[in-house]
Amino acid sequence: MNTDLFEIIRTTRSMRRLKPDPVPPALIRQILEAGTSAPSGGNMQNWRFLVIRDPAIKASAAQWYRRAWHEIVGPRYRNSAPAPGSSPERFERMLAAAEHLADHVHEAPVWIVPCLEGGTHTRTSGSSIYPAVQNMLLAARGLGLGATLTTLYLLFEKEAEAALGIPDGAHSYAILPIGYPLGKFGPVGRTALEDVVFADRWGEKWSEA
Repeated sequence: MNTDLFEIIRTTRSMRRLKPDPVPPALIRQILEAGTSAPSGGNMQNWRFLVIRDPAIKASAAQWYRRAWHEIVGPRYRNSAPAPGSSPERFERMLAAAEHLADHVHEAPVWIVPCLEGGTHTRTSGSSIYPAVQNMLLAARGLGLGATLTTLYLLFEKEAEAALGIPDGAHSYAILPIGYPLGKFGPVGRTALEDVVFADRWGEKWSEA
């Protein structure tokens, strides 16, 4: 187990290639506990976490994920420039890993589907669930498990949520496929702080001075 917080943050890559080996329930519990330690609006804790191991449920929802990748997202990415901070070679590796996930997401031993119950979708809704998602991703990394936050299936939200068995009045915000990774963790590739941080006024160069 890795307990160096900043090392975990710097090396929590999106791990899209996962082994099908079972993950002990005790580790999933630790990940879920990390999630429910996150803040939520007014501390209302309207989050719900669907833990899916059933192969039939995963297979049913995965068909919508594959369609989203192969019909919409994959072609769009392949016609785009590399992401900021990424070389063409690294970008191609990312695309290959994303396509692998699309074709094999149902093989991940565990999915965690973070949801919110009640209310309506607004611009601020994610502030009550995505902090929990990030906590879970960091916890998985600390435990040596691979995971990624993916929302592609939401391009077919109605169909995918029906396959997942999510009731009316609740909404899912991601799928986190979790398993032991086939690749290695980090470091993440990001742009320099100087390119994205401003001082006092938009566009004003930031420095540590």
